[in-house]
Parts: sequence; C-alpha cells; structure tokens
Amino acid sequence: MTGSAAAALQVEGLWKSFGPLDVLQGIDLEVAEHEVIALIGASGSGKSTLLRCINLLETIDEGRIFIEGEEITAKGVNVDRIRRRVGIVFQSFNLFPHMRVIDNVTLGPRKVLKRPASDAEADAMRLLERFGLAEKAGQLPDRLSGGQQQRVAIVRALAMQPDLLLLDEVTSALDPELVAEVLNVIRELAAGGMTMLIATHEMGFARDIANRVCFLDAGRILEQGPPAQIFAEPREARTRQFLTRIIEAGRL
Repeated sequence: MTGSAAAALQVEGLWKSFGPLDVLQGIDLEVAEHEVIALIGASGSGKSTLLRCINLLETIDEGRIFIEGEEITAKGVNVDRIRRRVGIVFQSFNLFPHMRVIDNVTLGPRKVLKRPASDAEADAMRLLERFGLAEKAGQLPDRLSGGQQQRVAIVRALAMQPDLLLLDEVTSALDPELVAEVLNVIRELAAGGMTMLIATHEMGFARDIANRVCFLDAGRILEQGPPAQIFAEPREARTRQFLTRIIEAGRL
C-alpha cells in the first residue's frame, strides 16, 4: 500500500516506544488537504509524540508516514527537506533570545530556503503585519508578551511556507488573557485553508475550528469524528468520561 495521493498526511500503523512504554500503539490517520484536525485527550495520551513523529523529531518503531504521497519514513529520506514542508510550533516558543523578531522569522528562509535577505525580510514583514506584529519586528523576544512571542513562533513557521502545520499545545504556556490572541491567529490560518494538526486542551476552540476531532487514549485514536458528534454524542465510554471531567472543570 502506498500513501494516498489525495492526502496531505497519511499515517499507517505507527508505533513508538520509549523503553518499555508504548506511547503510540498502531496509529492510523489520514488528513486531507486544507483539513484541520484537533487531537484531544489527557496528558500522556500520545498527542505530542504523534506530532513529533510526523515532523521526524522522533524516530518511529513501526509503521509509515506519507506527506502528499511521499513516504517520509523511508530509508534515505532527506530529513531537512521534509521539515521544510512540515512546520511545527511548540508550547515553549523556542525563539532565539539574542535575535530580533525579524531575524528569528527570516533565519529559516535565508539559511534553509536560500532566499535573498531582502525577499525574506519583505515576506516576514507581510506576515508580521498580517498578525499584528509589524511594530515588534525590531524588538528582542523578551520585550514581548507571551502571546506575542507565540504569534511570532507561528509566523516563523509560516515563513517556511509549509504544506502542513503542526501545533503542539501552543496556548498551554500562556496566561488565560493571552490565549485568545493566539487562537485568533489559528482561526485565520484555518479560514485561509492551511492544513493543520492541532494538539490542544482548548476544547471549545477544538469544537469551533476543527473539521474533525480525534480522541487519543493510551497511545491509540480511540474515537474520531466531526466535532458536533464527538462533543455531543461520543460513542466510547472513555471519551464520555474524559469530556465529563472537562465539563466539570469548566473548560467546555
């Protein structure tokens, strides 16, 4: 079996272990172009590890991963070339503290994509302007709020013009009042057709933005479907238990 040419991402039988712990246990997932998938589940369910495997930050033990029909887990694949196509943003912003915002954003396009500095800077300024950060271009990251730093991290990923964007709990490190500005950026990306796989604890956001929600439990996709079905009529008892606790905590 080969990857579906129509799929932006296809994961087949993915297993990943850390020592004796099976963190991912036979994950199968297909994401269509322009689709937004929300990964939900308790901490430790495998959401972040799945994203790191897709970006090739973790080596997989079994299975295959395809990006637009190309098997990226095949032997001899140029990992750096694949990572140019798959952007990832983490909950920790990972900005270079000694570099201005504009330099953080243009570093990848200049060094990896070999774009002329003037072109990279012009594109970066357009992205910063689009997300309300143009006036921060000359500042160092520690002069920005957490929400602004996370928006810069998203802009930095977008500057590489990825085919697929992975977002790993990007609001978890933020104060509650800063969450909305980051979620608004992701909403705009979704409206613009960006293909995204989002691990999130923001259930209301997942319900509003995702085309499909996948509930992970103990390294497996236990249930998936449209947000209305997953959040209103989950089929699995474990999904219902998880969502009940979320509701009781006032997070949905």
